[in-house]
Amino acid sequence: MTDNILAPDVSPPRMADVARLAGVSKMTVSRVLAGRSVSEKTRKRVQEAIERLGYLPDASAGTLSSGRSEFIVALVPSLNSSNFADTVRGLNDCIQGQGLRLLLGDTDYHPEQEALLVRTLLRHRPLGVMLTGSAHLDVTRKLLLQSKVPVVETWDVPDEPIEQSVGFSNAEAASALVRYLHGCGYQRIGFIGGASALDHRGLQRREGYLRALSELNLDSRVVDHGQSPITMSHGGEAISRLLEQWPDTDAVMCVSDLSAFGAIMHCHRQGLSVPDDIAIAGFGDFEVSRHCTPTITTVSVDPYRIGWRAGEMLLASAAAQRAGMPKPREVSIVDYQILARESTAPPAAGRNTPTV
Repeated sequence: MTDNILAPDVSPPRMADVARLAGVSKMTVSRVLAGRSVSEKTRKRVQEAIERLGYLPDASAGTLSSGRSEFIVALVPSLNSSNFADTVRGLNDCIQGQGLRLLLGDTDYHPEQEALLVRTLLRHRPLGVMLTGSAHLDVTRKLLLQSKVPVVETWDVPDEPIEQSVGFSNAEAASALVRYLHGCGYQRIGFIGGASALDHRGLQRREGYLRALSELNLDSRVVDHGQSPITMSHGGEAISRLLEQWPDTDAVMCVSDLSAFGAIMHCHRQGLSVPDDIAIAGFGDFEVSRHCTPTITTVSVDPYRIGWRAGEMLLASAAAQRAGMPKPREVSIVDYQILARESTAPPAAGRNTPTV
């Protein structure tokens, strides 16, 4: 859906603004930025002015006489994730036709690392920035807003987007998966996720699980284990802990397909049959979910489409800027679907399906 228009852009802070706020000359600001000799008192005053204004030294001014760079910045939390890799591939395929290239950064799920990458890469005056998720430090939001560079947040539906976003509700998708499991007759449904507060999408999936169980009047069974990114080994260890505490669990929702694969392998080693003894579902439709034995029931979202759509939105915003028009503000919602596979048995398996 598209609505609302951002206020007309104003110029980002310049070196002259820093000099004026610090009470020094532009040459002194330049010396501070170059690491040359100035008094400590002056250096501190200039640095404080830079921080207050959110000023970004232009690291590529010599290449920008046309006023347009050749780069789009993409920041993802993990380069090991096939979903994030496919998102980047979609973005890259979209912008390549315009003669643009990617500057790619891995935040490792740390907001401080994201802020550092944003500060560094904005110095190259990119044409646009694609972020993953909507949880950012205040300094990151400030830098992006003051830079006036088009921004698209992905894989989420932010309550207060920086500018534009393309994604889906992880909480709603998780709730839908729980309702699917319940509809198959499962009553004692557990959840295994990570223990890190940095994986906001994982926390949203946990929230969706809890919300659905509350609506269904079922008791929750949650194990939070492992730091982001969650791996197969985390899944195996987590389901072991869950079954120790709740041995009668008949189904488990995992925060990702990698976690689900690890959980299934643990069940195999313990002589448990999936789904006859316990059903296991994942999230993300990773390649491993399609080739595991049994294949894994999961939530599917098209990561390539997310990246391509982000590219379209960034290009449209950049075109509006060049035309002297306000940048559009758009929230693009992508579809998700529950893919029922072998790791969860359908109602015909003999369980009594409750009335929802």
